[in-house]
Amino acid sequence: MTNQPLSNVTEAELAVLEFLWGFGPATKRQVTAELYARQSDSDFATVQKLLERLEAKGFLQRDRSQFAHLFQATCSKQQFLGQQIEAVAGKLSGGSLMPVLMHLVGSEKLSKKERDRIRKMLDEADQ
Repeated sequence: MTNQPLSNVTEAELAVLEFLWGFGPATKRQVTAELYARQSDSDFATVQKLLERLEAKGFLQRDRSQFAHLFQATCSKQQFLGQQIEAVAGKLSGGSLMPVLMHLVGSEKLSKKERDRIRKMLDEADQ
């Protein structure tokens, strides 16, 4: 996967990636069926363009060995998330993850269980 910032991934492209992360390798027809109920010619054309753009950006690869090409994400959702967080940290805080981490840890959205998990991860990282 290339180091593309999240701003280079549209919401529609992200929907394609989300489907591929959950489903695995899929054909254009399968992606279209997931994203569009009608599955009209224009829907197929839209998905084709989304797949082509994601492939050009390095976020997915195409298996051309069969008649119906299979598309697959080039990274896991977790890898994608980490790369995007690092890109934001690079842009907004000179590459330091500390402001991002401080914000997340201080967020009221973290449950006690999540905070405990973070403590455990930090303790394990120290060892």
